[in-house]
Amino acid sequence: MADTEVDALVIGSGHNGLVAAAAMADAGWDVLVLEAAEHPGGAVRSAELVPGFTSDLFSAFYPMALASPAITALELESHGLQWSHSPAVYGHARSAQDTDAPVVHHDVEATAALLSHYDPRDGDTWMTLFEQWKRIRGPLLDALFGPFPPVSAGARLVRTLGLAETMRFARFAALPARTMAHELFHSDAARCLLLGNAMHGDVPTDAPVSGMMGYLLTMLAQDVGYPAPVGGSSALTTALIHRGAASGAGLECSQAVETIDVRGGRACAVHTAAGDTFRARRAIVADVSAPALYGSLLPYDAVPRRLHEDLRTFEWDTPVVKVNYALDRRICWNSPSLTDAGTVHLGADDNGLVHWAADLTTGVLPQSPFMLFGQMTTADRTRSPAGTESAWAYTHLPRGVVDDDAADIVADRVDSVLEAHAPGFLDSVLGRVVQRPSDLHGADPNLHSGAVNGGTAQLQQQLIFRPTPGLGRSETPVDGLFLGSASAHPGGGVHGAAGLNAARAALGQRGARGWLKKKATSSLMELLTR
Repeated sequence: MADTEVDALVIGSGHNGLVAAAAMADAGWDVLVLEAAEHPGGAVRSAELVPGFTSDLFSAFYPMALASPAITALELESHGLQWSHSPAVYGHARSAQDTDAPVVHHDVEATAALLSHYDPRDGDTWMTLFEQWKRIRGPLLDALFGPFPPVSAGARLVRTLGLAETMRFARFAALPARTMAHELFHSDAARCLLLGNAMHGDVPTDAPVSGMMGYLLTMLAQDVGYPAPVGGSSALTTALIHRGAASGAGLECSQAVETIDVRGGRACAVHTAAGDTFRARRAIVADVSAPALYGSLLPYDAVPRRLHEDLRTFEWDTPVVKVNYALDRRICWNSPSLTDAGTVHLGADDNGLVHWAADLTTGVLPQSPFMLFGQMTTADRTRSPAGTESAWAYTHLPRGVVDDDAADIVADRVDSVLEAHAPGFLDSVLGRVVQRPSDLHGADPNLHSGAVNGGTAQLQQQLIFRPTPGLGRSETPVDGLFLGSASAHPGGGVHGAAGLNAARAALGQRGARGWLKKKATSSLMELLTR
């Protein structure tokens, strides 16, 4: 039984926890990350599920990581990380009969020319939209990813656009995705490029603010693409570990934190299942879900009773079913345009997405599920032998439906959708591994019942309402304890913002930012001292 003391403890080695550890270590703090699993990384991990084929077990493409100030400031490329891109970014097949599916190319003019083929007005709109994005990119990303409320970033956005245009953009950001797509574009093809991206979250396309997810991912696709780490998603985790270690941050795996000690209203230590005690002189950052932090790690009376009451209505996002494939050849799509796309959206057009979301809302297992599909060897040739494809598909179950039988039914329907869009697909399968909600949860408890977003991304649990009303920042009711997971603002996605926000808050308590050393890169130092 060990008794160790450090300046700061981080519970969980997901990407948010590793970002927080690196930032605090850069400030000169003695930092230790405790991970319950045998391997670090949380939902940023890869493995050979089929020999010779590397599969990303959870997340796979990382546009937010390549744009997020929290990740880019760490300069991970200096710590071994390499990015790879597919020849085309992503495409959307509206039905199995779609032989001319729209795609986003890396070159904006090529994308606009393609959309002009469907409707000349849509090409012009695409160019106008991207020009606006380039103007507002910096302040908008700072506003979306930084601590809430985004006062400084909001002011910069107003200076960039002017007050009148900022008001118009605020309305635009609040639109349902379906309304946004119809206001912007005239063709179903262009609309689906935005709508498919909106479905990366769990917000229906007719719900307020769902359009913002579609807009953000669409503009990032045109801006930075959908990059994949060379060698698998674990390469991103490895680079984060090396980055933290370069500043002295430590990591211990197989250390499941069971309780957090609170004395005099301050979090001061943690106890692990192995019987070890780790003490924190300055801060504890929890890269765990909000229900786990407040419901099991903390003593019940350490936080207000009202918080426990609010957490009874905490809403998880819809469960995920993921099917991993090892294919003996590249996929022969009905639409040849999809061949070079790393990410493919399949199974529904504009109206079909509404019907699919209705099934999820009403507890119906979709007969033809909409899915996100990844052609990983197309994006990174190291993932499987030449001429083959490492691929995956993921879709959702209705909210609250998490049993294995339902997952297997939907996984079989995923096979059928793929066969319809690419006849002969099933004959090319060398290996197939289904990850059910129970598998996802078992591999990473933060993916509660297969929820991958740390809680719903719908408006009632975002901004000042994330994870509960009044807790829109990483600070918690317990002094010295900070929530740095996807359950905190700004939510899910591999961007590291929740981890950096937690580190900034920890360093900011009692003027602790004065510890900041020159180990930090100039860009990270700027983020930490804002």
